[in-house]
Amino acid sequence: MAKSPADEHPNKAFGWAASDTSGHLSPFNFSRRAPGEKDVAFKVMYCGICHSDLHMMKNEWGSTIYPIVPGHEVVGVVTEVGSKVEKFKVGDKVGVGCMVGSCNSCQSCSDNLENYCPKMILTYNSKNVDGTITYGGYSDSMVADEHFIVKMPNNMPLDAGAPLLCAGITLYSPLRYYGLDKPGMNIGIVGLGGLGHVGVKFAKAMGTKVTVISTSPNKKKEAIESLGADSFLVSRDQEQMQAAMGTLDGIIDTVSAQHPLLPLLGLLKPSGKLVLVGLPEKPLELPAFPLVGGRRLIGGSCIGGMKETQEMIDFAAKHNITADIEVIPIDYVNTAMERLLKADVKYRFVIDVANTMKSA
Repeated sequence: MAKSPADEHPNKAFGWAASDTSGHLSPFNFSRRAPGEKDVAFKVMYCGICHSDLHMMKNEWGSTIYPIVPGHEVVGVVTEVGSKVEKFKVGDKVGVGCMVGSCNSCQSCSDNLENYCPKMILTYNSKNVDGTITYGGYSDSMVADEHFIVKMPNNMPLDAGAPLLCAGITLYSPLRYYGLDKPGMNIGIVGLGGLGHVGVKFAKAMGTKVTVISTSPNKKKEAIESLGADSFLVSRDQEQMQAAMGTLDGIIDTVSAQHPLLPLLGLLKPSGKLVLVGLPEKPLELPAFPLVGGRRLIGGSCIGGMKETQEMIDFAAKHNITADIEVIPIDYVNTAMERLLKADVKYRFVIDVANTMKSA
């Protein structure tokens, strides 16, 4: 008979879990493995709330294993290290992003692209090598192989740095990979939410000129005055969109709702690139004429490998980039999810795990 989550590993742990498609989170006793020779264990201080947590809790992508402890923007302080751990020591500030394992033998792993490994182990709702299910950062402790641990720079605040482990790398990686990081380039960011707002900050720090493209005219002041964007386009305003046709070198599209691609492709210069990082549930319509007629590309990008994630965090620390956050206690988490559904947050909720999560 299978052991219960509280008994399958030796170290007791406590978190908040959803147990069905309602997505309602409640206190949950479970267990973590004892740290192996290459493992790092840490006390969780803060955990960001990502929009994908909401999808997974409600099984909207059809792959959820209940009970589910979400959270893949996890930061804390090291409490124990295995005998062969080389990069970390007790007391270090560390983080874990979207993954905690990969096969270490495929081409992607060899190329420091563990995020594209077919056997990638996600931080939560994934099968570990021992067959147990992974539980995420809405919990008091974490254990992971040191290869998947990020060192948080000393000048990086843990609460506002946590969302960079998912939102930050999701924007940093495509800007670098698709060559949209050259000073003086004109870059568009579609959507000004948890992903988009850090995208503006990274693109600006790389020296590009940034245009925010949004359906909400009321976000213009925030985009330009607070986040430092150079210009703002209301995507539903045909005059504005027409005037900006053919002006952008690249666009990062963060939107997860259904939306037309044709107007965005029209904004690109010839040979421009539109990169999707949002995940709409239904297929988007792909018009061939603007692609063929302008030698334009549509691509995608999913987080980044561990080497690049560390590079991103170090770049963020150097340029004082953090997420704009609202820190919440754990018992507010269900209300936060309702607000997230309505996009009522600027721009990322972060759970104060250390001060507010008390075991049952």
